[in-house]
Amino acid sequence: MDVFASTFHPAAEAAAALPAAGRHLPIFRNCVDPDDPATLVARCVRPGAPLSGDWFLLLTRRRLVITQDTRPLHRTRLHLNAHLRQVSNVTWRLDLSKPGIELALTAMDGVRERLRMRLGDSDTVWRTEQLLRDTFVCKPALV
Repeated sequence: MDVFASTFHPAAEAAAALPAAGRHLPIFRNCVDPDDPATLVARCVRPGAPLSGDWFLLLTRRRLVITQDTRPLHRTRLHLNAHLRQVSNVTWRLDLSKPGIELALTAMDGVRERLRMRLGDSDTVWRTEQLLRDTFVCKPALV
């Protein structure tokens, strides 16, 4: 078993993204090298488009991949596949009242992406915030 496969399910389970994230595994697998471990798999929504379906974010040590599960047909599609060096201006805000983190970043094409990660509890929020801090080395804003 490769490194990505052995780390994907624990990362998705830690962020309460299973079993739905499993449907996106073929897309993630095509975007990530087998030796690149998954550090975060999270279910997300778009704050500006709440009816656009479910979104899933995969963060590895080298890549950021975002997929969409469209409504009403529930088709999975790739939205963003970027090396971490191609992502800039990454910021996030913690929301402990409804456990989650709102993440904003600028992709390589200059488009500003905003996602709200749905996380199970405040402990998961803090673990995810530390992971984002370790990955992107920037200051978050508390809500």
